[in-house]
Amino acid sequence: MTKKLLILLFFLGSFFMQAQTLAWRTNMTDAIAISNEERKPMLILFTASGVSDNLQNEIFKTPDFAVWSRDNVVLVKLDLSDSSASEGDREQNLKLKNAFGVQELPEVCFAMASVRKNKTTFSALGKIAYKPGGAKAWIAESNLILHPVE
Repeated sequence: MTKKLLILLFFLGSFFMQAQTLAWRTNMTDAIAISNEERKPMLILFTASGVSDNLQNEIFKTPDFAVWSRDNVVLVKLDLSDSSASEGDREQNLKLKNAFGVQELPEVCFAMASVRKNKTTFSALGKIAYKPGGAKAWIAESNLILHPVE
């Protein structure tokens, strides 16, 4: 009986460890390619150092979000304060922030993108910031953005 319980705990533990390992992309070109290949919209997190961690801690670090994001979106994190990013990437990230109308950080934008003749066109689906209520409420609101009721 103890052996079976230990095996069960091992599998559950490994499931939750794997579920919480999120694959955040930081290169927009790679993210667009993956988004188009998988036919999933991008969840673009605009953030910077020193901003509130509520979105990270209460939403993104939950098993519910890990499972939902894996099935529904390509995760992209654009850190506007990243000093290790190239000047071109920092400029691109700032342009994207302005193009999506991001006012306060952190904020999430959902978007699709297409590339034709080396020109990228973004189609914004909607934005969402941190709201109290936990991961399930945040996911429900995100689903309304991604799958609007007609």
